[in-house]
Amino acid sequence: MGEESRPIDTPQLLSELPGIQVRVNTERKKPGMNLVSFFGRSGSGLPQIPFMFDQFGNIRWYANMSTHPVLGSLFYDAGIERLKNGNLYFGDGSSGRIVEMDMLGRVVNEWPLPGYGYHHNVLELPNGNLLATVNKHGLATVEDHILEIHRETGDIVQEWDLRESLNRRRRVWSSNARDWFHGNGLAYDEAKDAIIVSGRVQGTVKLTRDNQVIWILAPHNNWGTAGDGTDLNSKLLQPLDSNGQPITDPAVLDGFIDHSEFSWAWYQHAPKLTPHGTLLVFDNGDNRHYQGQPVFSRAVEYLIDDDAMTVQQLWEYGRERGSTTYSAIVSDVDYHPEEDNVVFMPGANWEDGPNGKTIEVDYQTKDVVYEASIPNPEARYGITFHRIERLPIYPNNQ
Repeated sequence: MGEESRPIDTPQLLSELPGIQVRVNTERKKPGMNLVSFFGRSGSGLPQIPFMFDQFGNIRWYANMSTHPVLGSLFYDAGIERLKNGNLYFGDGSSGRIVEMDMLGRVVNEWPLPGYGYHHNVLELPNGNLLATVNKHGLATVEDHILEIHRETGDIVQEWDLRESLNRRRRVWSSNARDWFHGNGLAYDEAKDAIIVSGRVQGTVKLTRDNQVIWILAPHNNWGTAGDGTDLNSKLLQPLDSNGQPITDPAVLDGFIDHSEFSWAWYQHAPKLTPHGTLLVFDNGDNRHYQGQPVFSRAVEYLIDDDAMTVQQLWEYGRERGSTTYSAIVSDVDYHPEEDNVVFMPGANWEDGPNGKTIEVDYQTKDVVYEASIPNPEARYGITFHRIERLPIYPNNQ
């Protein structure tokens, strides 16, 4: 089949879109475009405008929904990803719905959430249904419910009420009684039909379909009793050193210090299960050791044994870069098995002013194979992006 190239004239880029500075660009990176869930600029208002840039930093696609009758005030929060059918999908906090959109910006499907409000993250499940972090209207708390939504009917298949499975009165990382959990990311364990939920101010938890805690990945400090009466101390993972021996120092277990071979994740985002059965998260490092020191963020990989209730740290990247890649909030991490690369993405960094970065490293050597910075001097809330995805611009090129 032959190919033909034709030049076309396009309008100038929107002034709201940032420039991109490519610092490292090697052939060892994963091919594709960088889909940026751009958070916007102060004073620019809504809608948020996602865009794609190529390996050289040129913006090649964006979606401006400002004239759309429903998505004119689009706020996708954690951002946009691609469905298995090739379309894009995201939640919209402004209109309170989940949306499927094609690459031409046409809305293909939408799922309203009556009785709930969308925030942060939506995840396509293997069966095609959608898993979403939501607020339940009429409650005194927010960001502490999860829904599974039937893809075809829009019906709610399952609700997880984290006030029942966890302790909403725990105040170790935050004193905010209303936003006591702050669910910001989801993963799904298909083998066990279990969900993994990141709560920014509590930790990362794994739950059964009937809302029972399987484990808690977080410092052991003061977990107490869940709303349903479960002793949460029995759900805390036991960290191991590289020899598989338990780490027993109470100061390490409670998060006051690190072990030389193990550190907890602090105020984490973007949990991902890898093909190796490990868990990858973005460890923001906010309030690390309850004092915010040392200052760094990292991508960290844990091996968790659900039956033995143990956790072992296998890999990390970012500690060595200190404040230059620190992001106290938002951010993303991905693993690309074909290249054996990890992409580490601090989305609210302050090196030389507000910016976000995407840094792709070789898993084995930790060599940087691709790095780009997105300066955003007028970043809204200091956030450049919540996440970036590497993918082809057209789905049939996957």
